[in-house]
Parts: sequence; C-alpha cells; structure tokens
Amino acid sequence: MMQVNILTIFPEYFTSPLQTSIVKRAQVKDAINVNLVNIRDFASDKHHTTDDRPFGGGPGMVMRIEPIDAALKSLKLRKSRLAKSDSRIVLLSARGQQFTQQKAREYGQLQQLTIICGHYADVDQRVADHLVDEQLSIGEYILTGGEPAALVLVDAVTRMLPGVLGNEQSVIGETHDAPGFHSPPQYTRPAVYNGWKVPEELLSGDPKKIKQWQSKII
Repeated sequence: MMQVNILTIFPEYFTSPLQTSIVKRAQVKDAINVNLVNIRDFASDKHHTTDDRPFGGGPGMVMRIEPIDAALKSLKLRKSRLAKSDSRIVLLSARGQQFTQQKAREYGQLQQLTIICGHYADVDQRVADHLVDEQLSIGEYILTGGEPAALVLVDAVTRMLPGVLGNEQSVIGETHDAPGFHSPPQYTRPAVYNGWKVPEELLSGDPKKIKQWQSKII
C-alpha cells in the first residue's frame, strides 16, 4: 500500500474528491492510504497562525516554516539524503519543475509520498531549501493554494498503482507517455452520428490498416 500524506490548512477541501472515482476505488482496494494533516494543528500560538508578513515588505502573507516542520516531524519524515529513496516530500510551488506523466510514473513506485500545499502569497523559502526533496508545479498559472494541485498529483499517481484500473493495459501508450507523444483519437458506437462518421480504417477489422491509421494520425 502506498502512503500519501497531504499537509494543508484546508483539509476539508479534499473530503469529496478523495471519495470519488478511481481514488476512492484505490483506497477501498488498499492500494493507497491518504492521510490529511492540518498544518494549523502544529502552530504554536492560540490562534493557530500559519502565516506572517514577509521580511523586506511586499503584498500578501507568507506561510511560516515552524508549523510545517512540526507537521513533518510528527510523521517522522525528513528530507531524503538518498538518491533512490522510496519516500518523497514535495512542495507545490509556482517555482517548481513541471509535473509530468513521467514524474507520475516515478512517484507510483514510491512507498510514501508527502505533499505540502502552499497558500497565501508564498511559503518561507527555507521549507524548499531544507525540508523537502523537490518542488513541483502543475502549470504556468497561479492558484489560490496548493490544494487543487495536490489533487492532480494524487489522481495521476494513483492510477499508476497496480490493480487500481480495471485494465492494466490502460496506462500503456497513453498521451504524454513520452515528450511530444499523443495517443490516437478514439471512437465508439454509433459508427455514424448526425452525419459524422468514424474513420473507415477503424471499422475494417484489419489490424494492419488500424495500426497504419493510428500511426498516421499521431
């Protein structure tokens, strides 16, 4: 079973998505266990403050390092010093490297994945420098927080786990399996709808013609 820890100040954000579709099925099958950790529980003041004004000035607030560090310590986690560790701590950040299908496959081999959701204007840089193994971004745009991105990671990684999808062949030859690769278009019944026809090659029953058409399209 793969252990996924999500550190967030909004654990309620995940309640419904984690009980839906493939991710729910994976949990029922004990392929994955998702542990939601409320960073606010590790704040030291009575107001459970997790942010503060940035040094040097500027708009917005910055997430503090202390509650995040305390949350990681509660899980007995620390930045890996091994190149081939089976555990990874990831900070979701606009400065991170792009999340890809290849990265999803890599994470699918882990025993434990810990995801830290940033919020507010930024996260104290010392989290990235000293507490995590890597930073990831799901795209070149800004979200209000890391929670939507965390769900993207969980979904993409979960479907890589053995036994989660109904057909193990479903993850072979998918779009984005390699840089620039796209799987061919797919069609199903009816063969003609509103005058729009399925390509004749796909209806031929001839594997060679079908393969040639797919190769030409992609």
